[in-house]
Amino acid sequence: MRLSQIPILTPENQAILQTSPQKVELVEQLLAIGTALSSSNDLGELLHLILSKSRDITYSDAGSVYLIDRDGDTPLLIFKVAQNYSIQGDTFEEFSMPLTHKSLAGYVALTGESLNLPDAYNLPPEVPFELDRSFDTSMPYRTGSVLVLPMQDQDGEVIGVLQLINRKVAHDIILCPEKTMDLTQPYSEWEERIVRSLASQAAISIERNHLQKSIENLFEGFVRASVQIIETRDSTTSGHSERVAELTMRLAQNTSAIATGPLKSIYLNDRQIREIRYAALLHDFGKVGVPEAILNKQKKLYPIQLEAIRHRLALAQRTLEMECAHKKFQHLLVNPSHQHLDNGKQGNCSQCQQLEQFDIQLAQAIDKLNQYWQLVKELNEPNIINKRELQASAEEILAQLTTMSEYTYQDLDGSSKPLITEEEIAQLMIARGNLTSKERLGIEAHVTHTYHFLERIPWTKHLKDVPKIAYGHHEKLDGSGYPLGLKQGEITSQTQMLTIADIYDALTASDRPYKRRLPTHIALKILREEATNNKINGDLVQLFEQSQVFTVLGHRLDDEE
Repeated sequence: MRLSQIPILTPENQAILQTSPQKVELVEQLLAIGTALSSSNDLGELLHLILSKSRDITYSDAGSVYLIDRDGDTPLLIFKVAQNYSIQGDTFEEFSMPLTHKSLAGYVALTGESLNLPDAYNLPPEVPFELDRSFDTSMPYRTGSVLVLPMQDQDGEVIGVLQLINRKVAHDIILCPEKTMDLTQPYSEWEERIVRSLASQAAISIERNHLQKSIENLFEGFVRASVQIIETRDSTTSGHSERVAELTMRLAQNTSAIATGPLKSIYLNDRQIREIRYAALLHDFGKVGVPEAILNKQKKLYPIQLEAIRHRLALAQRTLEMECAHKKFQHLLVNPSHQHLDNGKQGNCSQCQQLEQFDIQLAQAIDKLNQYWQLVKELNEPNIINKRELQASAEEILAQLTTMSEYTYQDLDGSSKPLITEEEIAQLMIARGNLTSKERLGIEAHVTHTYHFLERIPWTKHLKDVPKIAYGHHEKLDGSGYPLGLKQGEITSQTQMLTIADIYDALTASDRPYKRRLPTHIALKILREEATNNKINGDLVQLFEQSQVFTVLGHRLDDEE
């Protein structure tokens, strides 16, 4: 608690306190209240604490707290919290009203003055404010003595109003309208001073809470912007980070609710849930360090490579056509005497057959080029080598590509070049996915990029493990993962949850152009197989399936492809 938050005791107050042990106890109580206010992070909890402690000190039967909302064009007074000892039950709802001098709370909020009213039903006629009796009429209830105090921050600005109602002669009395004035009394000047100090102390705590929320909102905005950067660079995985975060949080919450079995020792509080959420949202941020060409690669060949091959084939075809025309021309030059027309028909059949043979040879050569082009397009699709419809082994495919590489064409500079390069053959021969080993290492490096980026952020103590959680989301329990090859005991339970969520979304996402999405039941089967092979945590996979964590994304067990 700050020194400025401790109620100031004047010599007069000290003299009073020295004559009454109860007053000394009250000071100790105020100090304890200050500590409690400083440790509260939830605004609703904070407001209830402010009101309940103020009522306890003054024996107030009821009370309420208002906060001022200045965000809009017109300031509003927000009725936030109400308590009533004599009327039990949740009968109070938050509402807003114009900030004017007409209401008791509005008057205090605008003027910064306190109101200490012995009987709110009998006010001097010259005052601008009046009591709203609608609550008393609806309950029924009788408002008697009222103490309304401004809650001012360290700059003296009024941020809210504390209102106490019916100062009872004893704290445990239940009031009824007929007996209210007999069992209550006006608030003393001394109580007003004490509660005003408490109200100022409460205002500082509220201001601190608002500042904390502003910082959290600022960081939330930073995280959202970071995720947007990821998705801008890698449009093929749009929405992946948010979905993984939703899955991971739900799995973490369900795990924390387990009271028996192998998962009972895992419990994550609200702050740890928030920590794992940030780790999940940012787990792929390192992709900003991966070359965009690799990140957005959809086929085995890059588009510019495929276009280059198509251009070479077009040049090869144009060369064949020119060579064919040249052969025809040379043949006709060598055999001019056989070229004549008879009744509109070509006379020499052997000459005609020779020219037709040139055309047949050209057509066969062009057909061969077209076959090469079709082969390249088929092999360019990810995993094409594993598809049965191709009906050819990897060795046969390699032989076809080798034959194609031996086919040369005349480039524009007159040099002879192969239709396909060794690098392109290596890419087309990728047996799984669409990345070469070198490109895959580039993609895998995103995990390290993520860690180094997150490690530079000055996390609070409640979020300090975000980099570590995100760093291990591609590790496997048997040590076969990357980048560190960690094993089960070295991978946190939060990271193991994140890994399961990441795999599930990768399998079921419909935004990957290089693969079709899998239905939920198939994805769950793959997760179980991974758990059986000691890649991921089998107990967490079982909970993921049994508690149907995937429903957070709107998925169902009977989802079809």
